[in-house]
Amino acid sequence: MPDHSTDPPLPAQPGNATADPFAEHRRLLFATAYHLLGSVADTEDILQDAWLKWNAVDPASVDRPKAYLVRTVTNLALNRLTSARTTRETYIGPWLPEPLLTTPTAAEETEMADTVSTAMLVVLETLNPTERAVFVLREVFGYSHTEIGDLLDRPEATVRQISHRARSHVRSRRPRFGADDATRREVTEKFMAACHGGNLPALLELLAPDVTLWNDGGGIVTAARRPLHGPDHVARWLLGVMTKPVSAGIRLESAVVNGELSIIGTIGEHRIGALTYDIHEGRIENIRFQVNPEKLNGLRAVDDAS
Repeated sequence: MPDHSTDPPLPAQPGNATADPFAEHRRLLFATAYHLLGSVADTEDILQDAWLKWNAVDPASVDRPKAYLVRTVTNLALNRLTSARTTRETYIGPWLPEPLLTTPTAAEETEMADTVSTAMLVVLETLNPTERAVFVLREVFGYSHTEIGDLLDRPEATVRQISHRARSHVRSRRPRFGADDATRREVTEKFMAACHGGNLPALLELLAPDVTLWNDGGGIVTAARRPLHGPDHVARWLLGVMTKPVSAGIRLESAVVNGELSIIGTIGEHRIGALTYDIHEGRIENIRFQVNPEKLNGLRAVDDAS
């Protein structure tokens, strides 16, 4: 489950906030919207709109506040997702979800690390908005087809058909491999050392023969506008980025991003990008490099106690 310790504060609310259903279910609402949108900024907007809607009704008139709030957030997210799809058609370069710092314990406790991974969010982008909503509500949050039908105002039979289609679609496209924690940490440490040291042979050794790199700069910062394929091309491009003047002083640090050990790039006190990747048989298969400064809000969450 995402760590929302530094989410923007909600507007002031009278009385005991812990007794308010919105505050009680805020983490669930954030997770629902983020799974649907893949955007931290849009998710925060959705929660703000949902809070305003909630405060416009008499709580006593709502029989099931949790269902009401999930329905509100889902419908707001669906509207946002529908309009966002049009915007993404003109997006400059590859579009990647916004990375989100997550706590290992929360990811393990909720068993949602896989569903919130960047790789999964990329797959969810290939579903239409309704398919994505049904899949997320069913497969991630465990709602029944009947409950989803009530949330989306769809007949149960229709929801079942959509659910089956979405599940088959995701199953055929999601990565079929993974790595245990020890392997992932070892590969991550070797990857950072090779990049910091400009060690091309070591970096080539870590990349799978069919490795691909996607780089999202959104047309705001310099980034590869097309996917890069093959170890040599990917390795040389990565080391080239590390040696550019704009990258002077860059530090690569490991962090749990979207439920998986990943890498964050930092210059001074500023986080300037995140690398998430898949690992197969000890080698990096896919790399997703997010450097669009407008999509790094989810990297600003820092546990002050750490």
